[in-house]
Amino acid sequence: MTETAKGHLAMLTFSMLVAGSFALGGLVANDIAPTALNAVRFLIAGCVIGAAAMATGGIPRTAWAAPWRYLILGGLFAIYFVLMFEGLKTAPPVSAAAVFTLTPILTGIAGFVLLRQITTPWMALALAVGAAGALWVIFRADVQALLAFEIGRGEIIYFFGCISHAIYTPMVRKLNRGERPLVFTFGMICAGFCVIAAWGWSDIIATDWAGLSGLVWLTVFYVAICASAMTFVLLQFASLRLPSAKVMAYTYLTPSWVILWQIALGNSAPPLAILGGVVLTAGALLMLLRVE
Repeated sequence: MTETAKGHLAMLTFSMLVAGSFALGGLVANDIAPTALNAVRFLIAGCVIGAAAMATGGIPRTAWAAPWRYLILGGLFAIYFVLMFEGLKTAPPVSAAAVFTLTPILTGIAGFVLLRQITTPWMALALAVGAAGALWVIFRADVQALLAFEIGRGEIIYFFGCISHAIYTPMVRKLNRGERPLVFTFGMICAGFCVIAAWGWSDIIATDWAGLSGLVWLTVFYVAICASAMTFVLLQFASLRLPSAKVMAYTYLTPSWVILWQIALGNSAPPLAILGGVVLTAGALLMLLRVE
């Protein structure tokens, strides 16, 4: 398997795991403060990634050169995750996932500004198709709401989080100095935990950790291990092998995965009209993966 193919496989797995955080997060977003949830999430993920890094070659001293790099990346991801769960308090999981599919456009812009990565006409068309599908889902297939541009508060909050996520992808390539994905990710998670702990210390102290439901703890461990530790490494791995816009193209699969997750959790499928937008986003992914 070529390095490029490995990058694509990493992002396919990434999109499936990320979708689970929308489905589960939507169930518990109002049961725990976003900063508290994400603080313990980063703590658990850091332990997992740190242990994995030590078991597969260790963490060399050189990895801690210029620690400000980790602070920037950890801060970007801290903003993203906190705003994601804040948005899920009011935004339906499928709509939030649709907002996430706007990330490739934002990433393409960030990739050009930071790395001068050029978006081809075909890639721009694919991003436009994906954005159209995302907007159709975000506005619940309601043409009048689309024309009036009535966006929910949760979707707006999460959109700003997605801007942070979009900047993160090209910044990985810009700031990485040859560190292994596990080592580099561990540094980012440590910095991210420090940022969130400082930001939400009052929420962390006020949380009744012993009184949290089993579903909240299930979500915490899922997002910490599957949707954090694993996806951080996958995103880092793919970002070093694929252009930034193509890395984030896999976010177009997220609404489809979320729908499958929700059905698996016992919820009904969204209306047929909304599924049209999901089909458009999936088509955008195929366009982006087409050999140009």
